[in-house]
Amino acid sequence: MPTVSMIAWVYGVVQGVGFRYHTQLQAQRLGVCGYVRNCDDGSVEVVACGEPQAVEQLINWLRQGGPRYARVDRVLVESCAVADFEGFGIRY
Repeated sequence: MPTVSMIAWVYGVVQGVGFRYHTQLQAQRLGVCGYVRNCDDGSVEVVACGEPQAVEQLINWLRQGGPRYARVDRVLVESCAVADFEGFGIRY
């Protein structure tokens, strides 16, 4: 069962650059559950649930710029209710 759950909104050049795919790979590598999805305002929403250290590593990866072709201008992060996700998915 996940122990922490965070939601992050990532702003910048984060759509059309493989951001969701690479976020999914990073989350799976860290053993984090949740999802990533594009938002109508051009940002990307990431919900991450799992062990605190793994979730923090994913958030740090987002803050450091994510995938190669992205440009992250800012990341807003909040705690959210822990949910029971099966793996880490891409939502459309």
